[in-house]
Amino acid sequence: MAFTSWRGVVGNIKPTMRPGSVEELCRILPEGVGIIPLFLDIQRGVREEFTTIIPHYEPLIAKLAEHEVDIIHPEGAPPFMVLGYQGEAELIKKWEKTYKTQVFTSGTNHIRALNALKVKRFIGASYFPGKINETFGKYFVDAGFDVLGMEGIDVPFQEVGNLSAEMVYAHVKRVFLKHKDEAEGIYLLGSGWRVMGIIDMLEADLGVPVIHPVPARCWEIQKRLMINHPVKGYGRLLSEMLPG
Repeated sequence: MAFTSWRGVVGNIKPTMRPGSVEELCRILPEGVGIIPLFLDIQRGVREEFTTIIPHYEPLIAKLAEHEVDIIHPEGAPPFMVLGYQGEAELIKKWEKTYKTQVFTSGTNHIRALNALKVKRFIGASYFPGKINETFGKYFVDAGFDVLGMEGIDVPFQEVGNLSAEMVYAHVKRVFLKHKDEAEGIYLLGSGWRVMGIIDMLEADLGVPVIHPVPARCWEIQKRLMINHPVKGYGRLLSEMLPG
């Protein structure tokens, strides 16, 4: 490999050209971990786009494997959740066999994070309106979880990054209060909203752990690279570097 970092290198495939989550991840990763980000260009955030984007990941996976990164992380929960839990598992197995590199997706990362937090029953919130949230919920049901509710905010896909943290907090709290006697955790689907600052607040106010994609991503990268660097301020998973 022509370029390296002393604690490991992650090849990251972003599903959109949206800024935000790469910077957020770089800020909380420990020193010595390198990221090579590559990008797809999902623009509308609709089911039809998610079903056609999957083949476009593989050339980027091949490119990252050619550069001998330690981990390949194809991001984007919706495309793989639309593919389905079993379909995703088969695809990851094929990629790992072909490219001889460990691969994890957003969905598998979130499953591991939920298991690390010992959460089996949870509510979910997304920034996708309508029936596609049922598909997201089914993905987790097929993985063995009890999804009490998966509700989206109706916002244009290109404007997700402009949602205020206060608006997201209120939305999540409304969903949680419908199931407060049952829910063991809160799941925030998607890296597009800029709401890392409310993770600790939600955990303190509602008394359950919160799974947010960026801290969960940081947590799993560390686990796979055999690093143990707790980061406070973004939820229990990362602040305690829970085993998983």
